[in-house]
Amino acid sequence: MKLNKNLTMLTDFYEFTMANGYYKKGMGDTIAYFDMFYRNVPDNAGYSIMAGVEQLVDYLKNLHFTQEDLEYLHSKGCFCPEFLDYLKNFKFACDVWCIAEGTPIFPGEPIVTVRGPVAQAQFIETMVLLTINHQSLIATKANRMVRAAQGRTVLEFGSRRAQGGDGAVLGARAAYIGGCAGTACVMTDRDYGVPAAGTMAHSWVQMFPTEYDAFKAYAEIYPRDCTLLIDTYSVMKYGLPNAIRIAKEVLEPQGCRLKGVRIDSGDIAYVSKKIRAKLDEEGLTDCKIVVSNSMDEVLIRDLIMQGAQIDTFGIGERLITSRSAPIFGGVYKLAAIEDNDGHIIPKIKISENVEKITTPHFKQIWRFYDKETGLASADVVALHEEEMPQGEPYTIFDPTYTWKKKTLTDYTAVPLLQPIFQKGKCVYEKRPIQEIQAFCRQQVGTLWPEVKRFENPHSYIVDLSPKLWKIKQDLLEQY
Repeated sequence: MKLNKNLTMLTDFYEFTMANGYYKKGMGDTIAYFDMFYRNVPDNAGYSIMAGVEQLVDYLKNLHFTQEDLEYLHSKGCFCPEFLDYLKNFKFACDVWCIAEGTPIFPGEPIVTVRGPVAQAQFIETMVLLTINHQSLIATKANRMVRAAQGRTVLEFGSRRAQGGDGAVLGARAAYIGGCAGTACVMTDRDYGVPAAGTMAHSWVQMFPTEYDAFKAYAEIYPRDCTLLIDTYSVMKYGLPNAIRIAKEVLEPQGCRLKGVRIDSGDIAYVSKKIRAKLDEEGLTDCKIVVSNSMDEVLIRDLIMQGAQIDTFGIGERLITSRSAPIFGGVYKLAAIEDNDGHIIPKIKISENVEKITTPHFKQIWRFYDKETGLASADVVALHEEEMPQGEPYTIFDPTYTWKKKTLTDYTAVPLLQPIFQKGKCVYEKRPIQEIQAFCRQQVGTLWPEVKRFENPHSYIVDLSPKLWKIKQDLLEQY
């Protein structure tokens, strides 16, 4: 299992300047509420996938300052001794709520909420955003690719194109949550249980006197798991005929079958059809065709529409970097504070850009599922203490265009934000990665097909409860 790393100092410098300032002004222990939310779905899609919660938990469990950290901060010359003493004896004391990994999430709703002393709740901003933004981005992209593949296997092959080691390892983890069947990254298998797989590179073929010799050596070593890379020289002239010879001369006498052939160049749609026809002609109907190249969900859809004979997609750079939309724009904003009597005082940020106006107060999200179809009808962001009715008629309305209303009936309302820390103590129970992936698959299955369209998807409804809407309107009018 992976070793826990102390990432306390992986933060923006202004988190320290603000914490020091709060401490000097006697405000460091003021209870504050912060929300993480995002504004736009990558690739103009209909939904995103929540991921990265377990790494956020690991980070929060290991928050502490070493002597080296304190010496560095002292050297900056801008922090008071009392603040440095506070950091020396630092103990995380916040409450944290998160949406479960694998859950479809939508713009504008809080996906992480932190409540605690402002010096602490503010300080963890950078890592909350870094952790959730990155993995949610990759999980979302992977889910699009998996859906585009229409039941065909999708593997993550992107380590060598990732932005650094953590980008490779955790990106592969997120891709698995999004639906990929496995990864080429060995460390992700070792540390997170994502199945790792791989066969050979072109260099293996080039190392032998002939392509046939290279295939024969590999088949002799891995007779029960033999997939051959057949495009080093010429797919139809050499690679495929040599692979068929191996199947007949080396594997079948041992009672084994050729598992697959792989190509990663050329006109994949055309060549895959030629390969399939030849394999079937030779009685190798169970031999899979694997392709690996610079692919994304758009190319996958096009290949399938063209009748390409592909069983498995190995996808690298366009998945691990989410090349078409490489940013998940999550932000972390103050939503409320508490006065000395524990009363919540809502806070709002106002902007000329309407989408940047925040929703104040301590909140919960309720997802309404239609009992007849089992599909999600809408999300309602409410005050945290509000309870939603169960099955009784409930009218939702658009927070901006308030005349747009809909009455929901015969539904089940489920709260999405769940506690992962209480007063600094972790209450989150880790789940096997396979369980998270299965949960993601099930949850995406609750979305209407219109929300899952690749082009011009339906905008999923995220509304405010009447109580929360009034609080927000009152603050807008006040300021």
